[in-house]
Amino acid sequence: MSTLKIDYKNIFYPPGGILMWIIIYLELITFGMAIIAFAYYGHQEPEVFHQSRLQLNSTFGAINTIFLLTSGFFMATAVHQFKEKNIAKSSFYFKLTMLGGLLFLILKSVEYYHKIESGITLETNVFFSFYWLLTAFHLIHVMMGLVILIWTNYGMTKKNSDTAVEDIEACAAFWHMCDLIWLLLFPTLYLIF
Repeated sequence: MSTLKIDYKNIFYPPGGILMWIIIYLELITFGMAIIAFAYYGHQEPEVFHQSRLQLNSTFGAINTIFLLTSGFFMATAVHQFKEKNIAKSSFYFKLTMLGGLLFLILKSVEYYHKIESGITLETNVFFSFYWLLTAFHLIHVMMGLVILIWTNYGMTKKNSDTAVEDIEACAAFWHMCDLIWLLLFPTLYLIF
C-alpha cells in the first residue's frame, strides 16, 4: 500500500496549507495578547487574581486538558490512517477526536453552570472578565473545530469522496490549535495566580 507524499520542505506548503497557518498564527497572536494583558492586570491586582483563581475548579481544568490532549492524539492518528488510505480507521479516529471535544464541551458547560450559580459573571472582577472572555472564545473555537471535524469526516466517508490529504491536514491543524490554546489557558488561568 503506497502512502501519499507531500514536499514538506517547501515553506509555502506547511501541513494544512499556508492559509490555515496564517489563521492559526493570527489566533495565537490574539490569545497571546490577551494572556499578556491578563498577566499585566494580575500584577496590578495580585490578591484579587489569587482569590479568584482559587474559585476555579482546577480538577475540571486538568480533566479538560486530558480530553483535549487525548483528542489531539486521535486526530494525529486519523491523519496517519488517512495517508495510509485506511478511510474506515481514519473515520474511527475522527469520531474519537470528536468524542474528546464533546467531553470537553460538556465539562466546560458544567463548570460554567457552577460559576453562574455562584454568581460569578463577567462583571465580578477583572480576573473573571478575562476568565469568561478567554474560555468562551476558546470554547467557540472548539465548537467550530467539531463542526469542521463532522463535515470533514462526512466528506471523506461518502462514496466517491474527493477529500484530499490537505483537507484532513487543515482540519487537524485547526484542532491542534485548539489544543495548544488550551495548553496556554489552563496554567495561566487555573494554576499560576
